[in-house]
Amino acid sequence: MTDTQLPATTQIGHIHLKVADIDRALAFYHGVLGFEVQQRYGDQAVFLGAGGYHHHIALNTWESLGGDPPPPGHTGLYHTAILLPDRASLAAAVKRVLAAGITLDGAADHGVSEAVYLTDPDGNGVELYRDRPRADWPRDANGALKMGNWRLDLAALLAEAG
Repeated sequence: MTDTQLPATTQIGHIHLKVADIDRALAFYHGVLGFEVQQRYGDQAVFLGAGGYHHHIALNTWESLGGDPPPPGHTGLYHTAILLPDRASLAAAVKRVLAAGITLDGAADHGVSEAVYLTDPDGNGVELYRDRPRADWPRDANGALKMGNWRLDLAALLAEAG
């Protein structure tokens, strides 16, 4: 590791989103996706996590109460990627999303991962995905990663949800 590289164990700790309606956003991130409420600050902010973690996602209306999503063609968040531990967990999450009547924006097999894309109530992109084991990642003849954007068999994925 050089002095300009981060340690290999570095992770993105959490994301903090500005939302227009805290209860509507909470219905999505808690009610549909299944994050647990860790702490709530009245009707202005809520911190959500999985497995008892202090927070993976924070939502607030401090500067955005009643606001509109940014228009297309502007800079900002492309999507939040939520890494699930395995294929069955991904399938169960996608099943909940579909049961809630939320339309999927896409699904892809990237070789290194399988991903499903959707949009939250505030227009933010959300990716639900699972990584394949590193030993199974596709590589070229020189050993470099060879990711792609192939069709994901959504029916086969959902069959793993039980």
